[in-house]
Amino acid sequence: MQPSELSLVAAADAIRQRRLSPVELLDSVLDRVERVEPRLGAYVSVAAEQARRSALEAEREAAAGRFRGPLHGIPMALKDLIDVAGAPTTASSRVRAGDLAAHHDSTVAARLAAAGAVLVGKTHTHEFAYGLTTPQTRNAWNRERVAGGSSGGSAVAVAAATATFALGTDTGGSIRVPAALNGVVGLKPTYGLVPRHGVTSLSWSLDHVGPITRTVADAAAVLAVLAGHDPRDPASLPQTPGDPLPAAYPDATGDTDLTGLRVGVPRNHYFDHVDPQVEAAVRHAVGRLETLGARLVEVEIPMTRYLRATQWGLMVPEATAYHERTLRTVPELYGADVRVLLEAGELMTAGDYLRAQRARTLMRREWARMLERVDVIAAPTVPTTAVPAGRQTVTWSDGTVESVPDAYVRLSAPANITGVPALSVPVGHDGAGMPIGMQLLGHPLGEAVLLRVGHAYERTAPARELAPVA
Repeated sequence: MQPSELSLVAAADAIRQRRLSPVELLDSVLDRVERVEPRLGAYVSVAAEQARRSALEAEREAAAGRFRGPLHGIPMALKDLIDVAGAPTTASSRVRAGDLAAHHDSTVAARLAAAGAVLVGKTHTHEFAYGLTTPQTRNAWNRERVAGGSSGGSAVAVAAATATFALGTDTGGSIRVPAALNGVVGLKPTYGLVPRHGVTSLSWSLDHVGPITRTVADAAAVLAVLAGHDPRDPASLPQTPGDPLPAAYPDATGDTDLTGLRVGVPRNHYFDHVDPQVEAAVRHAVGRLETLGARLVEVEIPMTRYLRATQWGLMVPEATAYHERTLRTVPELYGADVRVLLEAGELMTAGDYLRAQRARTLMRREWARMLERVDVIAAPTVPTTAVPAGRQTVTWSDGTVESVPDAYVRLSAPANITGVPALSVPVGHDGAGMPIGMQLLGHPLGEAVLLRVGHAYERTAPARELAPVA
């Protein structure tokens, strides 16, 4: 196994034990970038020389016995919505061509740098995160398939071993969808747990920042660095969920006993219009949780008829408000799909937006009542695997036709509307070899429980391989 193929936890252990240096790890990752990136298009830019300087500094610190924590010397990538001082933040859009970030890092970039992580580069997003396919990027398992979005570049970089971990953003599923489609782990934290200062917004009341990793323990290690209050983000929570590592970090515990834990299995919405292979894989994974001691409880997802209208009723006007100036001055620089959505937002009334806000309030209340009966909910992350690039629709067995974006967002959006944490974990592949993801949803600030369940599943499931990109 090449160093680039190691999980974050394994790489961190090797660095601590002096069996691997940060420079050796970075060189392996950059070699991988050189070999596979031209065929995948995960990166907007690669900062190789800066990364080498950071890795060399991490190596000097390690030699002196100074370790900053589990991320010390670990190569990472940032979605190109996340500011790094002096570097471009393009949002994969011509609107931002040539723009540089301000003089300060975003909060998350600063926290990762302080923890010793090494920035490899910035990854592609669907333009301004307003989409679920990331057309510039190809799936790490099959270059003829979509990567998912909008954090497609980050998910592909992790799946293809061109970064050990990456950050994405999630407004309607944009961390979990590409994570599921590329066979990696994606965590959308509780709303407000990870600060968004210095991160380009799509929809301020739905946006989340979180990690994309190879394992659940890796996600726990990154979350431990990211979480915490920042007064520069008005939505930032004053509290944190506590250290998530004891619940998921293999060095801390190998416990896979889920006795007494209540796993909610939806009887509606989450298994409606789902590919049979996806449903079978997720139900098999849920059965594995039961064998580990969990008790399965059927739950009814509330207010499902209002989910799509509420998601779009919040996101569309907020996105248009953010882009108001450039939409009027340089509309021709936007891609056609994004421009249409932004212009549609100009037609929405204040009444539409307020009704969506009221619906979200009621939905949060009803979800809180539902979650009183369970500790986590287990369901598919997306209803189908990665579709061929260019395909516009999905046709279900009953003849229903659904657009690809609507299909991909349908099962992930509820966690954005309600703000609850959600974790996507790989649980198998379909007949074409494309990854399938299971989504675990929990109580607000219940990340430790999600990580515990995901980690228990992962430790008892068949070993996963990296994406077979050559």
